[in-house]
Amino acid sequence: MPQASAALATPRSRPKPADEFAPLLREIKGQELLARRTGWYAAAITVNLVIFAALVAGVLLVGDSWWTVALAAPLALFSTRTAFFGHDAGHSQIASSRRINRLLGLFLGNLLLGMSSAWWNDKHNRHHANPNHLDKDPDVGEGVLVWTQAQAARRAGFNRWLTRNQAWLFFPLLLLEGIALKVSSIQMVASSRGWERQGRARAVEGLLLAAHFVAYVSLLAMAMGPGKAVVFALVHHALFGLHLGSVFAPNHKGMEMPDPDSGQRWGHLRRQVLTSRNVRGGPVTDWLMGGLNYQIEHHLFPSMPRPHLRLAQPAVRRYCQEAGVSYAETGLVDSYRQALRHMHEVGAPLRQD
Repeated sequence: MPQASAALATPRSRPKPADEFAPLLREIKGQELLARRTGWYAAAITVNLVIFAALVAGVLLVGDSWWTVALAAPLALFSTRTAFFGHDAGHSQIASSRRINRLLGLFLGNLLLGMSSAWWNDKHNRHHANPNHLDKDPDVGEGVLVWTQAQAARRAGFNRWLTRNQAWLFFPLLLLEGIALKVSSIQMVASSRGWERQGRARAVEGLLLAAHFVAYVSLLAMAMGPGKAVVFALVHHALFGLHLGSVFAPNHKGMEMPDPDSGQRWGHLRRQVLTSRNVRGGPVTDWLMGGLNYQIEHHLFPSMPRPHLRLAQPAVRRYCQEAGVSYAETGLVDSYRQALRHMHEVGAPLRQD
């Protein structure tokens, strides 16, 4: 698998695998980098909501004009920002209270975006527990795309054609991700899976999703005619899916994938670091990627507040070097190149056939 970091030094004394993470955890705690940043989040979420509300007001003010469709682009950008805050709430990064994080997830995810926070948290937490594990990580399960040649070999018909060309189709397919997230959320709430003895939670999820769809359709209906409304919704969701998918794509694709049949057991440090890739960049990259460009630090410390991830990076990089654990970090363009190259290699046997 491709790795983008420089060669790593061999440590003089290496902790046992089961204890590898403990010294790093003590160091990070000693720097108080796991402490909440409630004030930072309060200010950042407030600014995001003000801009979000201004864009909604702009749609109503501009009205039945094709210029209104232009507002779909910034609305998609700040919809993705809203999703980042919902993601952080799901990881309990924002508040120490589980209830407050849960309420923030419902407000930001279900009501503002039409995405079920329960569905997202269930899927995302399983990913965090076993990243890139074929049997346990839902993000590398067989779907529209596949991630191993063994998965590719089972494809047939139209799916086989998709797999042959999946590297070329990846970004175009992300244009559908915004709609796919909402469809998956509705399916989750409408099904009985995972909702045993949670009737009230299921009702709240469903009501907030319904409120979002009613408000969204009403906004477009009041502002513009049916044709422009459809175009606006398609552009908004296409750009939202493209942005969100582009943030998550370079984090794990093309990195190590634990073999379920090998019996190999990694500790927390190796399980999270070897399967993750960081993306270098400055404040603009941090803002556009919601801090998820520090994917290694985020996976090692999922409850760490977003503004602390960059502060933790030097200690994590140094510790991995001392422990002899490969620390993958590359530029944004190269991260996509590595991910796409992996997808292209997965489909290679089918192209030969």
